[in-house]
Amino acid sequence: MSEPGKSLLSSPTSSGGQPAGSDTYKGWLYKWTNYLKGYQRRWFVLSNGLLSYYRTQAEMAHTCRGTISLTTAHIEVGDACHLVLTSGGRSYHLKATSDGESQRWVSALQQAKANASHMMHQSDDSGDEAPLPQPDRALTQGALKTLASKLDDLSTCNELIGKHGTALQRSLSELEDLRTATDGTDKLKTVNERATLFRITSNAMINACRDFLDVAETHSRRWQRALQYEREQRHHLEETIEQLAKQHNSLERAWREAPSTHPGQRRAHTPEGDASDENEDTEFFDAMEDSPAFITVTASDHTQHRSVRGEIRFVEVYPVIPPLTRLTVVDHACVPQDSGSNNVQLRRVRRSRIPNKPNYSLNLWSIMKNCIGKELSKIPMPVNFNEPLSMLQRLTEDLEYSDLLDRASRCESSLEQMCLVAAFSVSSYSTTIHRTAKPFNPLLGETYELDRLDDFGYRSICEQVSHHPPAAAHHVTSQRGWTLWQEITIDSKFRGKYISVMPLGCIHLQFHSSGNHYVWGKVTSTVHNIIVGKLWIDQSGDIEIVNHRTKDTCHLKFVPYSYFSRDLSRKVTGVVADSEGTAHHILSGTWDDKMESAKIVESSRGCGGSEGKQKTLYQTLQPKVLWKKYPLPENSENMHFFSSLALTLNEPEEGVAPTDSRLRPDQRLMEAGLWDEANAHKQRLEERQRLERRKREAQATQVLEEGEEGNIEGFQPLWFERRTDDSTGESTYVYRGGYWEAKDRQDWSQCPEIF
Repeated sequence: MSEPGKSLLSSPTSSGGQPAGSDTYKGWLYKWTNYLKGYQRRWFVLSNGLLSYYRTQAEMAHTCRGTISLTTAHIEVGDACHLVLTSGGRSYHLKATSDGESQRWVSALQQAKANASHMMHQSDDSGDEAPLPQPDRALTQGALKTLASKLDDLSTCNELIGKHGTALQRSLSELEDLRTATDGTDKLKTVNERATLFRITSNAMINACRDFLDVAETHSRRWQRALQYEREQRHHLEETIEQLAKQHNSLERAWREAPSTHPGQRRAHTPEGDASDENEDTEFFDAMEDSPAFITVTASDHTQHRSVRGEIRFVEVYPVIPPLTRLTVVDHACVPQDSGSNNVQLRRVRRSRIPNKPNYSLNLWSIMKNCIGKELSKIPMPVNFNEPLSMLQRLTEDLEYSDLLDRASRCESSLEQMCLVAAFSVSSYSTTIHRTAKPFNPLLGETYELDRLDDFGYRSICEQVSHHPPAAAHHVTSQRGWTLWQEITIDSKFRGKYISVMPLGCIHLQFHSSGNHYVWGKVTSTVHNIIVGKLWIDQSGDIEIVNHRTKDTCHLKFVPYSYFSRDLSRKVTGVVADSEGTAHHILSGTWDDKMESAKIVESSRGCGGSEGKQKTLYQTLQPKVLWKKYPLPENSENMHFFSSLALTLNEPEEGVAPTDSRLRPDQRLMEAGLWDEANAHKQRLEERQRLERRKREAQATQVLEEGEEGNIEGFQPLWFERRTDDSTGESTYVYRGGYWEAKDRQDWSQCPEIF
């Protein structure tokens, strides 16, 4: 965090020393809210002639509390660090913490207002400018094509509204001629369906108009900024060319006046003090600005050379392997296993990127226009709402921070072990912060394996054991002292503006050496702004982790986002207690960044809190970091925001079962960017699964009619079976074994053909 009022981004400067382009100025100010709360601390950002403010810095990612345009604003400086901004008939009373800070803000605001007014004035007079250069012409043509496509969308919506309106009017006319009650019920159902189509298409028309306006406004501002930038670049180039011409003349004069000697001798006898003045302004820049992190090692003395200006050092550059670069056994790159041995192990580097996500926009009306005449309940959802991973692979992605469990298996204290298990339970949500797309719903009997014994010491197997409701079973065995298994059923509800996804089921974790058996659940995930606005996701609810051997507990609370809350966004808190309820550790952090633990040394009862409850005050030691999120790979925003592990989950693998998610054609085509072909395969697979379900239902009906109830068998998973857990007493699917043995034999004869 910078000092209050200090600029965090300095814009380039022109020759005149004035800021070129738009400045960005950030800092804390106090804003008057009302007579009850008075002045409240807010984070202000000044950029492109707009002053925006937020409750916290974290809110910049999703929520802006207000924006003030400085183009027409009046800036008034008051006493005692006060300043007043008046814009659009509304006044904003602001206060800084010191006179110096107040002066810096006033200067920045006045400069931003002058720049905004100057840019607007130049934009109004831009008719006399020369034709746009090639990049701007391409930008203009692209924007025009976008606007034309939006007009086509509006035209399609208009046609749909006309068709649905005619159909609705016809249904209403038919209602007037009803004679029987049965006809009335059918006609009312038809009218309801057509009215729903009419309402959806009307909303789509409004959204398309809003998109058209947003695109027009966005490109208008972009063209103004681009025009201003090009003008200043042209001015800067003119000055540079003039300066280069002067330098050229000076060099020619110096060459003529110098004695006629060998060029090498002339340079050797030139004193350092006589170096030309132009060289003192020369700067050299490293060309690796877009490369990953590097370590530079200075070479030995015999590689160093001395120039007229100083010393040049040659360095060797070694790339730093990111934390999540995974190496596994294959047949094409030899890496020594031990520096003191001649043995080598064949390894390969797992893939670190996938094809960029196509820029396909999709709203509800684009689905409806292709489904005219179909029942609303039978409209298929395209892959545009998905990411190229199945739910089984998303479950496996929870193992990204399996090193936490490796560390926990070596803990001698069960309470410290509980802290690491709690951090592991929180870490599984760190990949969801930008992942608003839904995974593919696995087909019944679909499986997914992840064999990482050689690099991480574990291997994992998942299977879809139920389709209605969708449920998956998961089993992980680690050579580093732990076993994890879970059965998760997904229940989702659409609540108008958001969707709530509620995973049901328990996660079991057992450590081999101590026998500690931990059980916990998952919290509710909520995707906001389903209809209008930018999608964002939040996690909320409580997790109770129980060690069934020692009866230790950990209560984690995922604090939901609230407009009125002053808490940090995505906050997680927790308390680790022993079997008697005595607290020993405090956990704190965020589910998208890191978790810390602090050991409690003393506790006491504090003053009364809300609802008459007493708060407990804890005195703790210095907290230590349990878990820190790995940075996302480069270009992740174009690769569905996948983590380094997620990028490898759908990588083709030899020898897997024919039911493995890697072999699913629609998911593979979507990853390659062929979304139309993926949609066609997705519909084929879903229709085939519906036919299989009807066949099983028909067989069950036939058995019932024959009176043989004991012979009714539904779908039976291949690698999992339902058992009662000894610790919890609950019935759950557990791994029955046999998968890895079948893989070693490459005997998949018992696997169904689902793709």
